[in-house]
Amino acid sequence: MAIRQIRIIGDEILTKKCKPVKEMTPRLAQLIDDMFDTMYEANGVGLAAPQVGVLRQIVVIDLGEENPLGLINPEILEESGSQTGS
Repeated sequence: MAIRQIRIIGDEILTKKCKPVKEMTPRLAQLIDDMFDTMYEANGVGLAAPQVGVLRQIVVIDLGEENPLGLINPEILEESGSQTGS
């Protein structure tokens, strides 16, 4: 497993559209493991693949209440409330 560099606001890759995952491969499984390691190293609770330079529809989340989640091709079906800040 590897810690990957987290891209920050201003990095052009964060403005590009991600491709959906069509097939789970060992390489994508390794990416997800790396994303969890990177997120935990940064004391984060969520990380999307573009934040580590990969234009795929993958996100990892760990809110500490349940098992960590790795989501592939996630879709927002409903939203409520708002949040601002950095």
